[in-house]
Amino acid sequence: MLNIIDETDLTKAAPTMTRIDFHSNVPDKIAYACRLVRKARAANCQVVMFSDDRSQLAALDEALWTFSDQDFLPHVMAGDSLAAQTPVILSDSEAADLPHHQILINLSTNTPAHFARFERMFEIISSDDADTLAGRERYRFYKQRGYPLTHFVAEKA
Repeated sequence: MLNIIDETDLTKAAPTMTRIDFHSNVPDKIAYACRLVRKARAANCQVVMFSDDRSQLAALDEALWTFSDQDFLPHVMAGDSLAAQTPVILSDSEAADLPHHQILINLSTNTPAHFARFERMFEIISSDDADTLAGRERYRFYKQRGYPLTHFVAEKA
């Protein structure tokens, strides 16, 4: 009799869904994202930072070099020849071929196309009305699909 089920597949863990953490009421998305990256790197995690706004990515690039005198956060733009070896990648594209899959930090107002391949995603939402509305839409989108969600409200400084 032909065994059509490979029994080794039965012992593999089922893929887990991306854990999504919403951080809302954030007064400065760039500074907040830099602190998240510092924390992720302290835990030896690889990070992709996504924004569909090139000026925001340029500001993020600059901030990662200057926000802390004590921390070095090596990063490159997606598509750079060193991207596979660099722990932090900045991307304005929703390409599926990014080399990291641990953490995605979403600074855009859109749902990233390939977020589900990441273990964890952080949605950074400012107190701006349009950003808050877009964040609520994404929250509903993820919730309807059964993703594990948490929500943190940033305290005003």
